[in-house]
Amino acid sequence: MPRFRTALAAAVGTAALAAPLALAAPASAAGTGTPVLGEYTVTALKFTVEAGGRQCVVDADLYRPAGVDAEHTAPAVLTTNGFGGSKSDGSTDATGKAFAQRGYVGLAYSGLGFGKSGCLVSLDDPRIDGRAASALVDFLAGTRAADDGTTIDYVTADKKGDPRVGMIGGSYGGAIQMATAAVDHRVDALVPLITWNDLSYSLDPQNAADRDVPGVFKWQWTNGFYLMGEGQPLLAPSLDPSRINKLGCLHFVDDACATISTLNSGRYPADRTKALIDYARGVSPVSYLKDVKAPTLLVQGQSDSLFNLNEARASYDTLRGQGTTTKMIWQSWGHSGGLTDPASGELNLGEGNLETSYVGRRVLAWFDRYLHHKTGVDTGPAFAYYRDWISDPDGTYATAAGVPALSKKLYLSGDGKLVDNRKKVARGSREYRNWLIPTSHSESSLGGLIGLPDPAPHDTRGTYLDWTTEPLATTTDVVGAPKATLKVISPRTERVQNSGDAADKLVLFAKLYDVAPDGTKTLVHRLVAPVRVPDVTRPFTVTLPGIVHRYEKGHRIQFVVAASDDAYGGNKGIKPVTVTSAPEDTGTVELPVVGQ
Repeated sequence: MPRFRTALAAAVGTAALAAPLALAAPASAAGTGTPVLGEYTVTALKFTVEAGGRQCVVDADLYRPAGVDAEHTAPAVLTTNGFGGSKSDGSTDATGKAFAQRGYVGLAYSGLGFGKSGCLVSLDDPRIDGRAASALVDFLAGTRAADDGTTIDYVTADKKGDPRVGMIGGSYGGAIQMATAAVDHRVDALVPLITWNDLSYSLDPQNAADRDVPGVFKWQWTNGFYLMGEGQPLLAPSLDPSRINKLGCLHFVDDACATISTLNSGRYPADRTKALIDYARGVSPVSYLKDVKAPTLLVQGQSDSLFNLNEARASYDTLRGQGTTTKMIWQSWGHSGGLTDPASGELNLGEGNLETSYVGRRVLAWFDRYLHHKTGVDTGPAFAYYRDWISDPDGTYATAAGVPALSKKLYLSGDGKLVDNRKKVARGSREYRNWLIPTSHSESSLGGLIGLPDPAPHDTRGTYLDWTTEPLATTTDVVGAPKATLKVISPRTERVQNSGDAADKLVLFAKLYDVAPDGTKTLVHRLVAPVRVPDVTRPFTVTLPGIVHRYEKGHRIQFVVAASDDAYGGNKGIKPVTVTSAPEDTGTVELPVVGQ
């Protein structure tokens, strides 16, 4: 468990480490471009807050920059840890220090159920975690005292009781920002990094259009976090009694316990499934973004199989659709890794390139505009994405007015080809069948976290079907979420799919490979689209995870439908699947191609 927690902090906590980006640009030493960092003091505080009908103690550190007082106020930044962390872990602590060095009042705290904060883990529920964070905003406003009587009067205020405060953090520390802003409109700016939109999609992804049908259990990621939560006595001895649940799980709220129990059972009866979906969505931004009014800069990772790019896209579309000021960046790194080489132009905190990386400059501008109210600051384009095929650090990011639309349609031919014209489709029929054990591999989510080698993605003959283009005549850049429309034949599934247990429905996995001229195959960012087919008697649409990928000239695009994946749950029983093609009736794959 200690190894697992350390590795997870390295992967998940990377997002929280990115928090020092969100700083007003400090002065630079003459001729060097190096920030001149100021001094600060740190005061440990505790707050007893009402959250979800419980009294919870919140453990926090207050960072006060030198020279900041009632006559010389400064905006504040509120930050908290990723899952399994605390105010004292390297990422959260570094955030508080960095803000204070650059003139911000920082308040870094341990989220409920972590570190030395009390109460159960409640998955960033706005009614619990959001309310707890709102109480800390009261403290920054000077209207609430810490448990020892400490009050402050040096945070810049928009009006009495309304402090100028922004939030930043990653993953678990990202969703809490939206949960807080939904219940407290005094929050002025948000920068959520690599976080979720809908936990029912994150943990049990359903990539078919019918989202009321449960998805496919992402068991490796989910159980890794579950074990971390349940292992709190090993990570934080002498727990506050309020952090121990007397029923169900040890350290999660009851509804979270019921959710993990249902997912691990492998069964999806209608009543329990509805409760699972309703709860997971209820504690997720998808349910409360309508109440978020604070300007939001979403930063999501292209290398992220836990919270993929589609999560940020869903939040982005909702926020912009309702008029909330929102912009989005797709960076290289996420929970599954990614680039950290400063020569690439990407953010690398260890190298200290906060003011020189693209993402860093964007976040600096965001806080300048919405915390310092510098109205002339350009906060950048609506959408930007990282291109790993560009060697010039100054050109790695491309920008656009929005996420590219689907623009290239390919057809599934009966001979295994992926063709660009319906008339080229050959009539044909092919079959695959699953085994009782997984036969395809995309990634080892847990293995990667604890430092174990991860085998290359692979599929076992007879348990998948593929369709491949001819070698591409030009480079093809795909930016966004591909979409596939499929029709399958599975008589065994058809006989049981209406049993009342959704686990009897067919499960399959759609994915895109890049096939080099020498036959080497690359599963783009190791991402797959799990699907529980709503009804095998009808066509269905699959939205694949968003990608940013260049298919080089001479390479081929390969679309694969596989029967299983060892990072996810699978089919209940053996379910042979047939896919037929004819020019007048065949499946399609659509790609968001740019630059054509």
